Amino acid sequence: MGIKSEYAYMAGFGSIGLSVLSWTFSRVNPRHDRAQSDRWGIFVGHWAPTFFAIGIALRLEEKKLL
Repeated sequence: MGIKSEYAYMAGFGSIGLSVLSWTFSRVNPRHDRAQSDRWGIFVGHWAPTFFAIGIALRLEEKKLL
C-alpha cells in the first residue's frame, strides 16, 4: 500500500506533541476544569503506542520483503 514504518513512527511522535497541545489548550479554556483537560491529554496520548505498534509491524513486514 506504500505506507512505510517511518510514517507510523512520525505519527506516534506527532500524537505525543498533539497530546501536550490538546491538554494545554483545554487547560486554558475557562469552560474546562482540570479533569476535562487531563482527559483530553490522556485520550490523545493513547494514540502514540498504537502508532508505534503499527510502525513495528510495518518494519517487520518491510524486512520480510527484502
